[in-house]
Amino acid sequence: MSKHELNNSQVNQPARWNEVDHYINSLLLPNDKDLQAALEANAEAGLPSHDVTPNQGKFLQLLLKIQGASRVLEIGTLGAYSTIWMARALPDHGRIVSLESEPKHAEIAQANLTRAGLMHKVDLRVGPALTSLPDIKEEYPEPFDLIFIDADKPSNPDYLRWALRLTRPGSLIIGDNIIRDGEVIHSDSEDPRVQGVRTFLECIGDHPHLEATALQTVGSKGYDGFVIARVTDAPATK
Repeated sequence: MSKHELNNSQVNQPARWNEVDHYINSLLLPNDKDLQAALEANAEAGLPSHDVTPNQGKFLQLLLKIQGASRVLEIGTLGAYSTIWMARALPDHGRIVSLESEPKHAEIAQANLTRAGLMHKVDLRVGPALTSLPDIKEEYPEPFDLIFIDADKPSNPDYLRWALRLTRPGSLIIGDNIIRDGEVIHSDSEDPRVQGVRTFLECIGDHPHLEATALQTVGSKGYDGFVIARVTDAPATK
């Protein structure tokens, strides 16, 4: 039997996912020294390898450009790999506010952003996001065009409530890592990350001022996915 005759159960799917990611990236994403340097710096500093993939980073960048975004909020900076992708999509007057709870991560992120020449577009805040968000609401009275939620999953429902207070009709809210290797379907899961994602998705689905979908993804980071929601009109917030 040739390789082409193998059925799906006989193919090493994770290896194939990596190969396809490499193929797509080699065609559509040019090599970038600043992005590569950020990944290398993150790995050298021992940061978790939770960055978005290059093709996912480019997806975020294109969404910002399609949206015409100039004000972005990122909840969960890590080493600023996704921040670099998004900041590059902003106009000169644009701003991305990025919240990171871990001081070590924020230190690496700042170095990566400085190397990429993007710190003038980024307001990097250090501390728990739920502590920082009230200050963000006071300091940034104009609503955000896009909010990217990629932090601790048990807090996702709280992040969503804040996102609704910080957006406008037409704004996008994106949540990453929502499939959890398929564990999201298990209502009896004892994993607080799974339960946080389930509640997050249920809140989005039930909200009268959001329209949304979610997509499963496979690739070099395994089996996961994201949810994308659009604010349809202004919810009553307090």
